[in-house]
Amino acid sequence: MPASRRHHRALAVFVNCLGVIAAVPALSPATPGAAAAPARPAPAPAVIPGAAATPIPTGVPAVPPAVPTTGPAPVRPSMPPVSVAVGASGTPAPGYRIEVRNAGTAPVDTMVRQELPNGSRATTVTGGGRTSRPAGMSAGEVTWRLRLPAKSTTTLHTALSVPGPGRSVTAPTCVYGSDGTRPFDCATATWVGAATAPAAQVTAAPAWRRPPVLLAAFTALLVVTAGVVWWALRRRRRRTAAGRAATPTGTPGGGAMHTGAPGSGVPGPGVPGGAGPGQGGPGHSVPDRGAAERGTVYPRTAVPSPASRRRRPPVWLVVGVAAAVLAGVVGAAAWSATQRVAAMDTTKQPTSGAWVGNSVTGGLGQPLRETAFEFTVYRVSCGADVLPPAPGGGRPCLATVGVRNLTTEDQTWHGQLQRAYLPSGNWVAADEDATRVANLGRDVFSQPVAAGRRVLLPLVFTMRGDEPPKRLELRSGVFSAGVRVDVA
Repeated sequence: MPASRRHHRALAVFVNCLGVIAAVPALSPATPGAAAAPARPAPAPAVIPGAAATPIPTGVPAVPPAVPTTGPAPVRPSMPPVSVAVGASGTPAPGYRIEVRNAGTAPVDTMVRQELPNGSRATTVTGGGRTSRPAGMSAGEVTWRLRLPAKSTTTLHTALSVPGPGRSVTAPTCVYGSDGTRPFDCATATWVGAATAPAAQVTAAPAWRRPPVLLAAFTALLVVTAGVVWWALRRRRRRTAAGRAATPTGTPGGGAMHTGAPGSGVPGPGVPGGAGPGQGGPGHSVPDRGAAERGTVYPRTAVPSPASRRRRPPVWLVVGVAAAVLAGVVGAAAWSATQRVAAMDTTKQPTSGAWVGNSVTGGLGQPLRETAFEFTVYRVSCGADVLPPAPGGGRPCLATVGVRNLTTEDQTWHGQLQRAYLPSGNWVAADEDATRVANLGRDVFSQPVAAGRRVLLPLVFTMRGDEPPKRLELRSGVFSAGVRVDVA
């Protein structure tokens, strides 16, 4: 057997022995009488009622049970027992009909609040309502404290007086609990007068004052001026060329200039009657052969035509045309830039790029829609009588807001995206802790709004200073353009 094979066989035997030695401790010890002993069923463990099973410590962390993880349930508010409906009356002055209904089986103590628009005052109030102007509010309100019997409907009437006749007036109304902060339901209505003034018609500016017409006329004038200048220069060149073609070249009189040498027999210039051999001497007359015959014997000397210098347009014409063209270009650029700047609306959020949707602006009681939600702000009030002061200081402002999900999916929103702006331009985000307290411990931002549902809840903004908020900015998402509500 070759030596190489012997070494391989010895190595294989050694490896097999190591495998057998490693497998021996894993075998269960056998007892001599184990094979002969009959198999007996193991007794069932005693189950103690109420005792929990103790896990065996294996050193390995136990696997958690397979429980499906779900997010917070969406807000699905139940129908409140108290509801309110508002309708505008057809009277010449702004008037409203308010119906408060208790659908429950027990009496309910409520507070009804109707917001008055800026500059208006209540002239007629029924049902024992009172007109007041709470601290921290720019407009007044009408309040009723009612005890609604079970299964009953209470009807209230109000009439308002506004400074400007013929304008539309919106007066939102909410019914709260006895504390006046937790809303049961809210509604709004807009009164439109029968003699509403028609919208002012914008008269179109005359044609000569419209920038496009002026620009087109200026361009046409430039084209006509350039055409006239080009035609005049062309005509002038043609006249110059025709004059040059009509002027003969050579000596005056058409004769040829001859040069003669002494003794050549050819009369030279300045030698009268000079004659050469064969031409006759003094006293002999020589007949005139004429210009044609002299021209054939002595051809004309080639005279170079003078170089014509190309005429250029005058400097004043070039400068004038250049200035007119430059003025036209600058005017067109300025007009285009002015139109673009005038088309910008600085009161709206950007509607292109990262922003989604268009920003909408309105007032109290007006439903305003954005990409996912419809927001309606019914009331904003500030002061210590509304809510207790915040622990860190500041003045709380309570806003009653209705949120409707316009999409087919549950939508979440965030408190840091809801802002209240001061007249100075500074803003504060919604106070989530104070909002949770106002909603009886419920975190309205952690729970999504169900698809197609509407929720009514109070939002709290903690303001620094005595100034009330001027505008609220509400949005459903980070990239949503949102809505703006003027509350001052």
